[in-house]
Amino acid sequence: MEKYDVIVIGGGAGGLTVASGASSLGAKVALVEKGQYLGGDCLHVGCVPSKALIQAAKDSYRAKNKATKLGLHVSGEVDMKEVKKRVQASVSTIQKQDSDERFLNMGIDIYRGNGKFTSENTFMIKDTEIYGKRIIIATGSRPFVPKIEGLEEAGYWTNETLFQQEVLPKELLVLGGGPIGLELAQAMARLGSVVTVVEQKDSLLSTEDATIQKAAVKVLESELTFYLNAEVKKVEVQNDKKIVIVDKNGQQIKLAVDEILVAVGRLPNSDSLQLEKIGIEMDERGHILTNEKLQTNLSTIYAIGDVNGKFPFTHVAGEEGKTAVQNAVLGFPKKMKYDQIPWIIYTDPEIFHIGLTEQDAKEKRIAVSIYEIPLAEVDRFVADHEDRGLVKILTNSKGKIVGAHAFGKGAGDWMQTIVFAIAQNHKIGDLSQMVYPYPNHAAAIQRTADLY
Repeated sequence: MEKYDVIVIGGGAGGLTVASGASSLGAKVALVEKGQYLGGDCLHVGCVPSKALIQAAKDSYRAKNKATKLGLHVSGEVDMKEVKKRVQASVSTIQKQDSDERFLNMGIDIYRGNGKFTSENTFMIKDTEIYGKRIIIATGSRPFVPKIEGLEEAGYWTNETLFQQEVLPKELLVLGGGPIGLELAQAMARLGSVVTVVEQKDSLLSTEDATIQKAAVKVLESELTFYLNAEVKKVEVQNDKKIVIVDKNGQQIKLAVDEILVAVGRLPNSDSLQLEKIGIEMDERGHILTNEKLQTNLSTIYAIGDVNGKFPFTHVAGEEGKTAVQNAVLGFPKKMKYDQIPWIIYTDPEIFHIGLTEQDAKEKRIAVSIYEIPLAEVDRFVADHEDRGLVKILTNSKGKIVGAHAFGKGAGDWMQTIVFAIAQNHKIGDLSQMVYPYPNHAAAIQRTADLY
């Protein structure tokens, strides 16, 4: 039996961070990956292809809607085969960074196939059993598909199949109004589909600051049709159409669509590892429970990324991977902190979020000062004719930033300054003292900080 200092189960963002980090520190590392390629869902069916699709949709949308204002006339329909080629080109280019060769050259042994635990320190891949002093589980998640009468027979898409499609549906139903559902729904609408979103909750973007939420929903409602507080009860096929029966407040609504995209959440990939046989504790959905050091109840086994159910973001998996390396390889205790984790929802305009929202502060009875500027008062956004949105910063009485939010073109990029400020304990006044080359988009932060 081959013995390792560290076994990493899963070759996605978190797993690759652990494998490369542990190897660089001199550990003997085994990397187990069930798929043909390294890179995980983010690279192959998540972050990368979705952003490539979103950008293609933006290009198409702007060509049709912006060019006409300049006197140009655009006609024709989007060719989904060309969109697919563009998406796959992005994936293929980035895949080179996550090639087997790169990790083999680090001295990492790669094992391919599904595996299972045979003891606290041993893992079986097909007919090969290996031993690890420490084992890091980074197996990610997969789309959750609800049990709806007729859905399997009618057929549906998920994020795992959407990016392989070569025909643009005239009418698309998106089941789920969370971040993934909204991003993909808007993208498909901009490519030319008529898109309807069905969401069980009574509101969209409920984790966002209420001011941001209101502005974003207004934009999305201008491009998409929503049924909130609604549930799909049945799907059947009639004359090459999928007839979807939606229950909304007891009222039955029939929708005829060409395709259905399921985006109602994700399940952790923990069920095939036989964790119950070695006593690993999980919640009712299968997420592996961990402490602040990312250890499970068995101290030699760690869980990072989607499989632990903390934050389902690639950048969080990467940070958790760094923390796991420090704890598992170096033995220097380090706790994973989530209070400064930013996230972006890649609608257009984008939504940026870090820290407390105004409603969070009220619920926790935290006194905050609020500074807010509409992008219509920031010259660059006015010049771009892209002035929908706003910036909102929350501070305590001493000017420390406790939350920051934005809705605007490229907000995920120019709000990164806020992430740095929070991480380095800078106050809002420091943001006002910086020099912002005129006229840039980040001046939105300056204008907001100037209110302080």
